[in-house]
Amino acid sequence: MSLLAAEAVIPPVNHIQDLLIAGRPVAGDGPALDVVDPANGQLMGRVGTSSPAQVAATVRAGAQAVRESGWADRPAHERARVLSRAADEIERQADHLAELQMRENGKTRKESRAQAMSAAGIFRYYAAVCECSEESMPPARGAYFTMQVYEPVGVVAALTPWNSPLTMGAQKIAPALAAGNAVVLKAAETTSFVTLALGQCVVAAGLPEGLLSVIAGGRETAVALVEDPGVGLISFTGGTSTGQSIARGAAARLVPLILELGGKSPHIVFADADLDAAASAVANGIFGGTGQSCVAGSRLFVEESVADAFRERLIAQAAALRLGPPADPESMIGPLASFAHRDRVEAFVAKGVEAGGEILFGGQRPAGGEFAEGAYFQPTIIGGIDNASAIAQEEIFGPVLCFMTFKDEDALIAAANDSVYGLAAGIWTENYRRAWRVARALEAGTVWINTYKQLSIAAPFGGFKLSGLGREKGLEGMRAYQQVKSLYWAT
Repeated sequence: MSLLAAEAVIPPVNHIQDLLIAGRPVAGDGPALDVVDPANGQLMGRVGTSSPAQVAATVRAGAQAVRESGWADRPAHERARVLSRAADEIERQADHLAELQMRENGKTRKESRAQAMSAAGIFRYYAAVCECSEESMPPARGAYFTMQVYEPVGVVAALTPWNSPLTMGAQKIAPALAAGNAVVLKAAETTSFVTLALGQCVVAAGLPEGLLSVIAGGRETAVALVEDPGVGLISFTGGTSTGQSIARGAAARLVPLILELGGKSPHIVFADADLDAAASAVANGIFGGTGQSCVAGSRLFVEESVADAFRERLIAQAAALRLGPPADPESMIGPLASFAHRDRVEAFVAKGVEAGGEILFGGQRPAGGEFAEGAYFQPTIIGGIDNASAIAQEEIFGPVLCFMTFKDEDALIAAANDSVYGLAAGIWTENYRRAWRVARALEAGTVWINTYKQLSIAAPFGGFKLSGLGREKGLEGMRAYQQVKSLYWAT
């Protein structure tokens, strides 16, 4: 069956969705995957997968396109024009893309549409970066001059997660194409439809044939892609253990990596903070998107003197969140992305209670009615735990907040940094000197001060420690997909 168009309906479940290989719809030669709607448990459709042989052929097609299409040699403004047209096409199909994402991973329609528009913005930003990026001439140290130029790596293997497939896909495809590469993107198993539709938007913008492929499959497909000798760079967003496995394989072949991995981000509230604003931001930072975000502020540290007052505000914020079907415009948060993931989150909460934690709010599946058939779980706040406990150290990737207190700044910083992760953090205080001091002391790639989850495609993003390697977004986000070459000219 052909790829989905903007006006198309979701294909019947008895059809198998084609893949996008070298810019064309092609049937997967592996077993089909079932795609299940987490809001109701119904089979949404099926998508073909790629065998290792098909993966290898797809990478070869990408390498051929890099050699023969002339894409990297086109003037920057011509490549930028294609990326800009891709942004226009994504905007045109925003409602359809949002519908697919909503039904595949349970995000609300409102959030999904916002992410579709954000994906368009990512392509538009990298069109501008592509057109305006400069090369340089380092100072000469003799009778010559030097030019520093940037060249593509060739074929980029991109692997995206299921939580935000539109923005994560755009965040890899756009800069890699702007840099002159071909891209083979493996969609997450549960969000293949929307990722394929995103890829088709890019192809429809006039991209030379062969430069973009979107494939689907499980672990076998992923391993075949990242281990293919024709791949020049691997860009992966997902779990830390998978990222470590990819890194070990890449190290043996000296393939460069961009890894955006897990997080267990501390969210800090000092006594002098605007407690109402902080409570709203803390709730959104962990419960928005049902907590399925790498930057979710899952470890809360509140200064002891205001802990009781802040707890009341926070519980009120959690209680005001409307959990419901993602298609309902009144719903603020939807189901978790799959039933298996809901079970995993539930098990973490049970483990926390067994270890002495106290459920301050939520902590269970909502009962009855519209919730009975979906992968729903309540926003949950758990207190009475120590930062060293498993529930405070392991990434849950769900709507579960660990409520802890602190007395002094030094102990706070030690606790906040006592994690294998270092992706993001948040600070609430009216004291700008304290904000500066603590922000610089925190081991995190992004620190928000008196705000949370503000993200810009123009600012580099990545993590410290086990939260990843390299940076995405910004000018660096395009340069990461290029190699630097120095040319020396005798004078």
